[in-house]
Amino acid sequence: QVQLVESGGGLVQAGGSLRLSCAAAGRAFSSYTMTWFRQPPGKEREFVATVGWRAGGTYYTDSVKGRFTISRDNAKNTVYLQMNSLRPEDTAVYYCAADSAPAVGPKTRYGMDYWGKGTLVTVSS
Repeated sequence: QVQLVESGGGLVQAGGSLRLSCAAAGRAFSSYTMTWFRQPPGKEREFVATVGWRAGGTYYTDSVKGRFTISRDNAKNTVYLQMNSLRPEDTAVYYCAADSAPAVGPKTRYGMDYWGKGTLVTVSS
């Protein structure tokens, strides 16, 4: 069992930055692929970025490439999402998730084993 808790969301102006954190409690954090999803208001939950077990494989959705960076610190059982050059369309609840499959490409929300409760990011224009 893995418990995930996101933090770092908030209100930011367009062009600004935020860093989200996801702290994991439980067993064998380093053996899980960690993924960030987001759910904009009134829309489906969508993939944002994923990082493999030893941070060797990272993948991003096209709309965040060059602006967002996913990373992990296995010693701290934490995964991060650094978000720069934020846009109003990045407004969403951001969720972290864990699964045991390797990071070989974008993830689907249906394959996740564990979810956090989310943190809200609001980008004003």
